[in-house]
Amino acid sequence: MMRRDLATESQVHAANPFASTWLSANAGSGKTKVLTDRVALLLLNGVTPENILCLTYTKAAATEMQNRLFRLLGDWAMRDDDALHENLLKIGSDGHHNEEKFRHARTLFARAIETPGGLKIQTIHSFCASLLRRFPLEAGVSPLFSEIEERTISQLCQDILEDLANSKHADLVSGLAQHTNDQSVVKLLTSMLRIRQNGVFSSSQSDIWASFGLPAQFSEDNLIADYIAPQDIDLVKTMAGEMVNGSMTDQKGAAILHGVQDLTSKSLYLMQQVFLNKSAPFTAKIGKLPTKALSNGVLAPCMEQINDLIGRVYDAKQASLSLYAAQKSFALHQLGAVFLPEYERQKQVRGWLDFDDLILKTRDLLSKTTVADWVLYRLDGGLSHILVDEAQDTSPLQWEIVEKLTQEITSGVGAETESNRTIFIVGDKKQSIYSFQGADAAEFDRMKKSFSDQLALTHNPLKDRVLEYSFRSSAAILRTVDMTFQNKDASGFSVDQNHIAFKANMPGRVDLWPLVATVASSSDIEWQNPVDLPGQSNHFVVLARRIAQTIKDMIDKGALLPEEIANSDTYNGRVVQPGDFLILVQKRSELFSEIIRACKSLDLPIAGADRLKVGAEMAVKDLAALLSFLVTPEDDLSLAIVLKSPLFGWSEKKLYALAQGRHNHYLWQRLRYDAETYKAELIILQDLRDKTDFLRPYDLLERVLTKHDGRKNLLARLGNEAEDGINALLSQALNYERSEIPSVTGFLVWMETGDLEIKRQIESDGNRIRVMTVHGAKGLESPIVILPDTAKRIFTDK
Repeated sequence: MMRRDLATESQVHAANPFASTWLSANAGSGKTKVLTDRVALLLLNGVTPENILCLTYTKAAATEMQNRLFRLLGDWAMRDDDALHENLLKIGSDGHHNEEKFRHARTLFARAIETPGGLKIQTIHSFCASLLRRFPLEAGVSPLFSEIEERTISQLCQDILEDLANSKHADLVSGLAQHTNDQSVVKLLTSMLRIRQNGVFSSSQSDIWASFGLPAQFSEDNLIADYIAPQDIDLVKTMAGEMVNGSMTDQKGAAILHGVQDLTSKSLYLMQQVFLNKSAPFTAKIGKLPTKALSNGVLAPCMEQINDLIGRVYDAKQASLSLYAAQKSFALHQLGAVFLPEYERQKQVRGWLDFDDLILKTRDLLSKTTVADWVLYRLDGGLSHILVDEAQDTSPLQWEIVEKLTQEITSGVGAETESNRTIFIVGDKKQSIYSFQGADAAEFDRMKKSFSDQLALTHNPLKDRVLEYSFRSSAAILRTVDMTFQNKDASGFSVDQNHIAFKANMPGRVDLWPLVATVASSSDIEWQNPVDLPGQSNHFVVLARRIAQTIKDMIDKGALLPEEIANSDTYNGRVVQPGDFLILVQKRSELFSEIIRACKSLDLPIAGADRLKVGAEMAVKDLAALLSFLVTPEDDLSLAIVLKSPLFGWSEKKLYALAQGRHNHYLWQRLRYDAETYKAELIILQDLRDKTDFLRPYDLLERVLTKHDGRKNLLARLGNEAEDGINALLSQALNYERSEIPSVTGFLVWMETGDLEIKRQIESDGNRIRVMTVHGAKGLESPIVILPDTAKRIFTDK
């Protein structure tokens, strides 16, 4: 038996292929290794790839696990007997390894590669899509359905909303529009789609009013009658007449109260403006208005009545907020009752399914008593081993699917008689993004208890294991984390989940930077600067410059970082590199862009933003301006943008020479009049103009980028990060051509209505500083992590 350290022993026990396990794994504790080892051991022990299903959280996680598994199996295929024997012992295969076992291990790589459809290491959405394509008739979907992304969903919602606004249901659209604007309506509708499975958009008005604690048919008239009396109007007039002679505060209030003339909702609104604070919770100004001189003077005899009125106005405000919420909810319910069926019909006509449909349709398919057993059996004879990664981010609906898939393992004859069937769930509640995709912490705990109770009655009860050792961080870092969240159970940390550093001797340090005080307003006053440009004294600018300067100083001085010596507990020092720095922020706010700007200003190599808004990218803007010019040659601004862009590289002086003194001529005409001077530009622009009416948007863009060196010129000026925006634009052109009649004008309009955001894989972007959000960097490792705003939130309990 091989002797292992405690951390490795914990991983080996968790990877036991024939024990159903619920594994709690701290960050950096090697859960991906355990998953990979477990699948490899299953294959080694004769389980066919078709009978293993591993559900991961993201495509990147699925790819990473598959790559690790193939590397491990590929390594086995090339090892001699002694090395292979030692490798198998390390991952927990403690059985007798004979020549037959070695031959089998060396064939696993080829078997995994040749498995029809590949190994089932998928996101739950990918698994659901493949299942629905395999059983379309049973699921009631089109065999040729296609999945649609959020941008297409948003566009479809807008189209349906426009159709409803021009139909007999126009009053329902206008009813909701009274409470919001056009952009918010679309956001409301797309949010409504995420909870449509709950069937909550059929409630009656009385039910909605009751849910807000309001009597049935309660309206603005009831609000006035219940809280304001006729004599209150005379009291307010008396107040206003006296407050005119009071302090500045009294005079401002009097100017508003003069509008109170009768019992109307407008009068109540004016009283609320004066008697209540403007922001929630709208505290009543009892004892503060009228000010002391008046309340102790001429208005003293009626202060009791005034305070009583202010209290009733406060109560009316709370009731009016409930009434407004009820009215908005009712309007949304009425529109939703018409919108949702039309949304489903439009998708069915087009053969579309959204991400929620994949989950819902799969859940329904596995719930049908007539076909569920057949479907599960046809999954290559049944799934014997199911593994779920990042379980803390699994939504209640997704858990329903997992329950259906595991029912033969956790209950019935299969659980009693077949002890070689297992489930393996790994997650860490502390790392959950509960709001994302409907994940729920309570559901995570409930499912653990549910699986434990069910498997307790079988021959293979659920093992509850924990990976406490962290292979990623030093003891100093982990100790700081544990102390920060000590006695804060709401955070998800508990005493038995403290971290243990595997590399106990590795040096580490936590620095708390001095807090940069918030500056209310610090914009620069130079007229030529953009009005939204933060000033040099802005707190975000100051903090970003401080971070960038600290990094530059460490690099310039050759600061040393500890580097582990192989097969040893000692560490050498190596010179710090830009790629060692990872800057994590809470969100992509002003600070995010200021950090990137500050690093670039000091010529520090930085990978740029991890998420890009395609329409905001300079390269995309330049290409969009070119397309705008091609469809409208009279568009002088677009042509000027194109000429100054990296596509042509004109200077301000050269553009001025072309534009100045052209009188009533367009820039394009002026360019053509001097054909000899601008021969190179005219060749390119005329070639593109000749092809505009005949090429699809994608082909036209490719012609610019390839034939006319557009890609090379853009990357030379804007840097390699511009390539992501260019590729995303090309991808959007292809998406547009799949769903619309292709034209350059149509594509420009289509892009204007979208707000596409792409994720860049900057974690592997060479030796560069990386700036990411905390959630976006989940699972990444870096020797130096800077948390410019996160630490402040943690240590101030926010």
